[in-house]
Order: sequence, then structure tokens, then C-alpha cells
Amino acid sequence: MSIQLPHDPIMLLSVVNMKLRDCYPSLEALCDDAEISPEELENRLRAVGYEYDKENNQFK
Repeated sequence: MSIQLPHDPIMLLSVVNMKLRDCYPSLEALCDDAEISPEELENRLRAVGYEYDKENNQFK
């Protein structure tokens, strides 16, 4: 199953955090389905000021 991620960084943040909260136990599992590397996703969100918090499984 491949999920589509939005290009807009704020929409991306919203979708990723919702998916992490509701569907995926880890960033790696979400990235596997989205066919994107965790590093690429983290870099896209870091560019707008958000970092992945592994303990809470969300970007803050």
C-alpha cells in the first residue's frame, strides 16, 4: 500500500502526524508505505522547523 504525501510542508506535517498517531507505530513503517526514506521526510519537515520525536512518534 502506497500513501501519497502532500507537497505543502504544513499539510505534510498534519498528514504525517495524523498517520503516525492513527496508523503507524513508527516513522519507518510510515515511510515504508509512502515509499520515501525517513531521512528525506525528516529533512522536508526540518526545513520548516519540525523534528521527529521518536518517544512520542510525532513531529514537533
